[in-house]
Amino acid sequence: MLFGNYLFFCEFRESAILPPYKGSTFRGVFGQTLKKIVCALKKKNCAECLLNENCVYFFVFETPDKKNKLSVKKRIASPPHPYVIEPPLTDQTNFSVGDSFKFNLLLFGKANDYLPYFIYTFDQIGEKGIGKRSTNFRGKFILKEVSSSDQILYSYQDKKIKGDYQLQELTLKNFVSPSTTQIEEVELSLLTPLRVKFQNQLLKTNGNVTLPFHILTRTMLRRVASLFNYYDDGEPPLDYRQLIEKARMIEIKQSSLKWYDWRRYSNRQDQTMLIGGIVGDISYQGNITDFFPLLRFSELVHLGKQTSFGLGKIEIKRVKQKL
Repeated sequence: MLFGNYLFFCEFRESAILPPYKGSTFRGVFGQTLKKIVCALKKKNCAECLLNENCVYFFVFETPDKKNKLSVKKRIASPPHPYVIEPPLTDQTNFSVGDSFKFNLLLFGKANDYLPYFIYTFDQIGEKGIGKRSTNFRGKFILKEVSSSDQILYSYQDKKIKGDYQLQELTLKNFVSPSTTQIEEVELSLLTPLRVKFQNQLLKTNGNVTLPFHILTRTMLRRVASLFNYYDDGEPPLDYRQLIEKARMIEIKQSSLKWYDWRRYSNRQDQTMLIGGIVGDISYQGNITDFFPLLRFSELVHLGKQTSFGLGKIEIKRVKQKL
């Protein structure tokens, strides 16, 4: 699967007020602005639009369910969006003129072909402003630079996009264990809220938060199956049932997980919504060797629900090998 990780560097030219978690704000203005830029017929219902099969907005935000095979119907409720916005992870809400901020845009498969549209979209967002209105204006910013793997692809000075950059070919084979030695312990950080359901319930009961390893494994396998099925040549040949059974043998060693709630306004539903997820650190012990490629892959692509907002970002903090 083709994978692109693009770093957007911006600078405010007006003061701005942003929420503590900024993923929903960035995702919202991204969708609104992209549609205004590319929509030719200005139809409210994209599904009925004559041009939807060739529309960038429809592909990105209304991702059509065309490749879903019977073998993965039970694992994939709906097509995954071909992008993730990783917002600034700062809790800072008030920004002054000259303050800078960065965010990452992750693209999967064909979505990388539309990078120029996305760069132009965020350039236009900067012209119109973002965040809450301050002195009757939203915070305008300048898109100074876009880079990938330390290569500058776009700069504010010349307003041109370089087209000779290399994309990463992402497979599970890219992520092998650090050695042939068995991995017996791993510590993870959930950097942005992870929204996971098991048996149709969020993993929160009477204020207690948990994440058994077999549920984490189910979530990783679901993400792998959906991304490779829609944006590559099909899901990798994994024994899902066996992996889940082995995952039940992995125990939680230590956990400082907690629940994080925040409010977002949905333009589609025209209402304020309370959304929450799991954050914090957790360590597992057992024979984790076979799961290491899944963990490394998941570090890049995020997990759970609302990944397009930047939710479900995990990081491997520590790995312990068997002596």
